[in-house]
Amino acid sequence: MSDAGTKASEQSWPMAADLYGEMQLEAHPPARHRWRDYLPGVLVTAIAALAAAWLADHYAAPLVLMGLLIGLAMSFLSQDKRTHAGLDLMSQTALRVGIVLVGARITAEQLAELGPLPFALLVVIMVAVIIVTVWTARLFRQDRHAALLAGGATAICGASAALALYSLIGDKRVDQARFTLTLVGITVASAFAMTLYPVLATELGLTHAQAGFLIGASIHDVAQAIGGGFSFSPAAGEVATIVKLTRVALLAPMLMLVALWLGRSGETAGKTRIPLRLPWFILGFLAIAAINSLVAIPKVAQDAAATGAQALLLLAIVATAMKARLHLLLDQGWRSFAPIIVATLTSFLLSLAAALSL
Repeated sequence: MSDAGTKASEQSWPMAADLYGEMQLEAHPPARHRWRDYLPGVLVTAIAALAAAWLADHYAAPLVLMGLLIGLAMSFLSQDKRTHAGLDLMSQTALRVGIVLVGARITAEQLAELGPLPFALLVVIMVAVIIVTVWTARLFRQDRHAALLAGGATAICGASAALALYSLIGDKRVDQARFTLTLVGITVASAFAMTLYPVLATELGLTHAQAGFLIGASIHDVAQAIGGGFSFSPAAGEVATIVKLTRVALLAPMLMLVALWLGRSGETAGKTRIPLRLPWFILGFLAIAAINSLVAIPKVAQDAAATGAQALLLLAIVATAMKARLHLLLDQGWRSFAPIIVATLTSFLLSLAAALSL
């Protein structure tokens, strides 16, 4: 085998994700996987996810952070080829199904209840956070796709948005190590914000509505945003919940815009343009949200969908962390955190300005 062929073979797993998750991630995948081929990777991912859930429940630690840390600790398992098919399944398919189930929490009524001005402010904040983060990336010598990942995750819903964006951007543009680093940074920043922002809102003398908007509009992850709102007051918690779920509803439009931008940019290997069609998981997300708006999905079904989405997203996070190459992660310098810091500060300052204007 030639040197070039050997090098390609050594670096072929994991390969780049495409826009629709249709590519094979293994170096020499079989024509068709049997169900038993998935078992090793699925089982180790499930065990790690259960351990993360237990630790988060018993020690009041962020679930996503526990999943990331345990996944990274078990990353040596990805060196065993028997785990590849299952890890690919968990990091790709489980992720997309989880995103579809998130739509069960979204209704048009939530957007109407928020009102036109706060909704418009949320859209402006979302767009501004992404633009500022991508624009300032060059100041820290960071890749714009990595900055887009950090800015989009901060602007929408933290780890869930990061996973969804990564499925579009792909690891030819942002490698596994950098993606894992972004997930860690987003999770830590979200946990820090949940602790600090309610205190700042109190010191600034914000009303319940203003504090709820600030917390719901600026904290990354859903659980931390809602928890931070209720730690200020029950009234602020209700406002933060509506604002945060509205941000989650903006996930699909943002993904559509990113998909169109990547499709028009023609930056894929071989300069082949991505076809301008929406991924199936975005369509599924929109379909579930539309059904919930028109028919009102029963509370039991909504709770089941929320639990399923959380479980699937946790599995995707754990599998992604397991696939990360730790030696590449350690090579990332302090500048790699710059887009997350810029996005977090921009989101907080714009959300505070918007809250004071209400």
